[in-house]
Amino acid sequence: MNLDLRIPMGLMFSFVGIILAAFGASTNSTTALYEKSLGINVNLWWGIVLLIFGQVMFHTGRRANKQLQKLPPPSSDSTPRRSH
Repeated sequence: MNLDLRIPMGLMFSFVGIILAAFGASTNSTTALYEKSLGINVNLWWGIVLLIFGQVMFHTGRRANKQLQKLPPPSSDSTPRRSH
Protein backbone atom coordinates (compact mmCIF):
# COMPACT_ATOMS: atom_id res chain seq x y z
CA MET A 1 0.00 0.00 0.00
CA ASN A 2 1.55 3.29 -1.10
CA LEU A 3 -0.24 5.84 1.02
CA ASP A 4 1.91 8.75 2.05
CA LEU A 5 0.42 10.38 5.14
CA ARG A 6 1.55 13.82 4.00
CA ILE A 7 -1.18 13.86 1.32
CA PRO A 8 -4.27 13.56 3.59
CA MET A 9 -2.56 15.66 6.27
CA GLY A 10 -1.86 18.37 3.72
CA LEU A 11 -5.45 18.33 2.54
CA MET A 12 -6.75 18.55 6.10
CA PHE A 13 -4.47 21.44 7.08
CA SER A 14 -5.28 23.24 3.82
CA PHE A 15 -9.01 22.83 4.41
CA VAL A 16 -8.79 24.14 7.98
CA GLY A 17 -6.54 26.99 6.82
CA ILE A 18 -9.02 28.04 4.14
CA ILE A 19 -11.88 28.07 6.65
CA LEU A 20 -9.86 30.02 9.24
CA ALA A 21 -8.52 32.53 6.71
CA ALA A 22 -12.00 33.07 5.27
CA PHE A 23 -13.38 33.71 8.75
CA GLY A 24 -10.54 36.12 9.48
CA ALA A 25 -11.08 37.95 6.20
CA SER A 26 -14.82 38.23 6.76
CA THR A 27 -14.41 39.58 10.32
CA ASN A 28 -11.50 41.89 9.51
CA SER A 29 -13.55 45.04 10.11
CA THR A 30 -14.75 43.89 13.55
CA THR A 31 -12.27 45.57 15.89
CA ALA A 32 -13.97 44.40 19.09
CA LEU A 33 -13.26 40.78 18.15
CA TYR A 34 -9.50 41.35 18.02
CA GLU A 35 -9.04 43.60 21.06
CA LYS A 36 -7.56 40.77 23.15
CA SER A 37 -4.93 40.03 20.49
CA LEU A 38 -3.69 43.64 20.32
CA GLY A 39 -5.70 44.33 17.18
CA ILE A 40 -4.01 41.56 15.17
CA ASN A 41 -6.30 39.42 13.06
CA VAL A 42 -4.93 36.09 14.27
CA ASN A 43 -7.58 34.08 12.44
CA LEU A 44 -6.44 35.46 9.10
CA TRP A 45 -2.73 35.06 9.77
CA TRP A 46 -2.91 31.56 11.23
CA GLY A 47 -5.27 30.53 8.44
CA ILE A 48 -2.64 31.59 5.93
CA VAL A 49 0.07 29.73 7.89
CA LEU A 50 -2.02 26.55 8.00
CA LEU A 51 -2.81 26.84 4.30
CA ILE A 52 0.87 27.20 3.38
CA PHE A 53 1.86 24.31 5.66
CA GLY A 54 -0.87 22.11 4.21
CA GLN A 55 0.20 22.87 0.66
CA VAL A 56 3.84 22.09 1.45
CA MET A 57 2.85 18.76 3.02
CA PHE A 58 0.54 17.87 0.14
CA HIS A 59 3.05 18.67 -2.59
CA THR A 60 5.96 16.89 -0.90
CA GLY A 61 3.77 13.81 -0.48
CA ARG A 62 2.75 13.91 -4.15
CA ARG A 63 6.36 14.34 -5.22
CA ALA A 64 7.44 11.34 -3.14
CA ASN A 65 4.66 9.21 -4.66
CA LYS A 66 5.76 10.15 -8.17
CA GLN A 67 9.34 9.19 -7.35
CA LEU A 68 8.19 5.85 -5.94
CA GLN A 69 6.22 5.11 -9.10
CA LYS A 70 9.36 5.60 -11.20
CA LEU A 71 11.20 2.86 -9.29
CA PRO A 72 11.05 -0.66 -10.73
CA PRO A 73 8.81 -3.09 -8.86
CA PRO A 74 10.56 -5.49 -6.48
CA SER A 75 11.38 -8.86 -7.98
CA SER A 76 9.17 -11.73 -6.89
CA ASP A 77 12.02 -14.26 -6.66
CA SER A 78 13.56 -12.60 -3.61
CA THR A 79 11.86 -14.66 -0.91
CA PRO A 80 13.31 -14.49 2.58
CA ARG A 81 15.57 -17.43 3.31
CA ARG A 82 15.78 -19.07 6.68
CA SER A 83 19.11 -20.16 7.97
CA HIS A 84 19.11 -23.24 10.17
